[in-house]
Amino acid sequence: MKKTILSIISIVVFGLSLSAQHTTIDQSNTRDGETVEYCLQHKKHAELMQNPAYVQALVQDSILREQEALDSQNSTTKATVWYVPIVFHVLHDEGSENISDAQILDALAILNRDFKRENADANNVHPDFQGMPTDVDIEFRLATKAPDGSCFTGITRTKDALTHDGSDGEDQVDAIVDGNDVFQGQWPPTNYCNVYICAEIGGAAGYTFMPSGWSGSSMFYNGIFVLDSYLGSIGTSGVGTSRTLTHEMGHWLNLSHVWGPNNNPGNASSCSDDDGVVDTPNEIGVTSCNLNEMSCGPRANVENYMDYSYCSKMFTQGQVNRMRSALNSSSSGRSNLKTASNLIATGADGNLYLCRADFEADKTTVCPGTVVNFTDNSYNAVTGWTWSFPGGSPASSTSQNPSVTYNTPGIYTVTLTATDGSTTDAEAKISYIRVSPVSSTLPFLEGFESYSTLNNIDEWEVNNEGGNGFVLVSNAAHTGNKSVKLANNNEMLGSIDELISAPVDLSGVSSAVTLSFRYAYKRKNTNDNDWFRVYVTEDCGQSWAIRKTLHGFQLSNQTQSASFTPTSQADWTTVHMTNITSSFWVNNFKYKFKFESGGGNNIYIDDINIYSGSPSDDLVSSNAGIPQSSLDAGLDVYPNPTEGSLTIRFNLASDEDATILIQDLTGKITQQNSIQAKTGSNLVLIDTDHLSAGLYFVKLQAGNAQQTVQVVVR
Repeated sequence: MKKTILSIISIVVFGLSLSAQHTTIDQSNTRDGETVEYCLQHKKHAELMQNPAYVQALVQDSILREQEALDSQNSTTKATVWYVPIVFHVLHDEGSENISDAQILDALAILNRDFKRENADANNVHPDFQGMPTDVDIEFRLATKAPDGSCFTGITRTKDALTHDGSDGEDQVDAIVDGNDVFQGQWPPTNYCNVYICAEIGGAAGYTFMPSGWSGSSMFYNGIFVLDSYLGSIGTSGVGTSRTLTHEMGHWLNLSHVWGPNNNPGNASSCSDDDGVVDTPNEIGVTSCNLNEMSCGPRANVENYMDYSYCSKMFTQGQVNRMRSALNSSSSGRSNLKTASNLIATGADGNLYLCRADFEADKTTVCPGTVVNFTDNSYNAVTGWTWSFPGGSPASSTSQNPSVTYNTPGIYTVTLTATDGSTTDAEAKISYIRVSPVSSTLPFLEGFESYSTLNNIDEWEVNNEGGNGFVLVSNAAHTGNKSVKLANNNEMLGSIDELISAPVDLSGVSSAVTLSFRYAYKRKNTNDNDWFRVYVTEDCGQSWAIRKTLHGFQLSNQTQSASFTPTSQADWTTVHMTNITSSFWVNNFKYKFKFESGGGNNIYIDDINIYSGSPSDDLVSSNAGIPQSSLDAGLDVYPNPTEGSLTIRFNLASDEDATILIQDLTGKITQQNSIQAKTGSNLVLIDTDHLSAGLYFVKLQAGNAQQTVQVVVR
């Protein structure tokens, strides 16, 4: 544009949103037929203007703005290529927003392609703009050294639910500062170009800040925010959303939208606005690839990266001058990025070397005879690999990504020694591969009496994600002296702990199989949100199917604010699972208990029993000498209506056989289950998938008593 108007320092937001935090939508900032705003710049900027320090920064940067406006009018010849260290910070909650390294590297390649004018579509711009697409002569390199000097890949990952709440970007940045997996602390924007990848960023696809006098604790906030679904062209994103980072990087280097310093494209008043660049024509801004847009007189440069057209493919020479001026200005806070000393300090000087050996496997718990595929994750330069696989075949390898077969049960360490030709580093992962033992036969009874620990034993695998983990205890049990305990009394909310079994051979089952176990638990208070689930697998743990869920009141209707330890058999509940269907009657059947902490109390597990048919095996327990008794509490059946399964809860005063019948309206018995019930509370899970929709009656018979509940199957 011909006018030279100073652009104020501002926050700029671009793109479509998957979900917005705002209840009031500015319709002038939305695309036709859509209900989300393209940009939030005017709102974000208004919020920042309430901060006196930010307002002062605008005043201090006025000289920079004037110089950049003048520089944007001057053409330049081929310039020196400047390199900028870049770091991608992934904020995720273990969802799809935890994008792959490959998607991030794809986004970086697209960014560099566009900035170096290596995109083939730059040759196909409208004839009015032929010859104008310009190489910015700026290249972004992954940093390989963190602020403390430690090596990393240029990518950090932080697990936090704030990825879904972009109402305050500073909160998201704080979560990354405190919780990322590389370096907990500030990543100064004077040393790194920080890109924050989230699942939600306040209703936009991307936003950033133009250069300013940022300082103090808020400096790290001065980066680029991008939705995972708008980064790169693969994974959760696509080609149509792959240039959001190019657009945002333009803002980060002091470019306004081509229609001027606002976020409302399509407004005729924009013909009198200015973007501070001499060779971009006046335009109103478009939201589609309308190459014939000429509302302001000259043809609009809708193929410019700083428009909203989704057919963007170019920067002009004036825009290039403006960006390079911003990157060369000491007052902008950007100029230190490209210095030789900073490139060396951040590991972006192009001199790659082996920093660390690392690897991963596609599976770490397998049955004998399974192939495990290993992937080398060493960084940042590797030319040779030496692997050691005790217990595997082959036992060693020099391939980068070998495949190994494990035939012998046991727990094995894997070691990788990597080299770049001069530097060598080794990574040993202790007890990394678990090959399950020979399957147990039926009837199977586990009371944990024969163990002294659960650590690294063949029979049980303990997984804990930030929790305390299941442990063996000898001060509480339903039978004998030992049981398994999860100390949930002080667990972090959301912590997940798993107890995974060795295989059990169910291939000989012909009609039915029952899995039963006992647990002891009391809620800490009525607001607890603990989840206890049981999963089963027929393929040695490659896939899991849920077969039991207990939550809140279903787990227990009793509370104890103090740390809970069972003191009598009355504290234990027996669960009978009869929904281990025929697809799981294989020779390597496995099951696992999964607990998700919701602020509740400790839980204990004992007397795990798997057997064919009804519970009559002596290994379960003996009813000899126990007098027959009747139900001492009512029958509880849920959910009602049901769409797949029923949970049946009842209490008994003593051990005895019980029968559960399901009858249709004619009185015909459609299902019958025999249960060797235990003293106290009993839970039985019944599969109803085979039942047609309609009204049924669930009848419980125990001793000389019975109860009936009417249920609806949908």
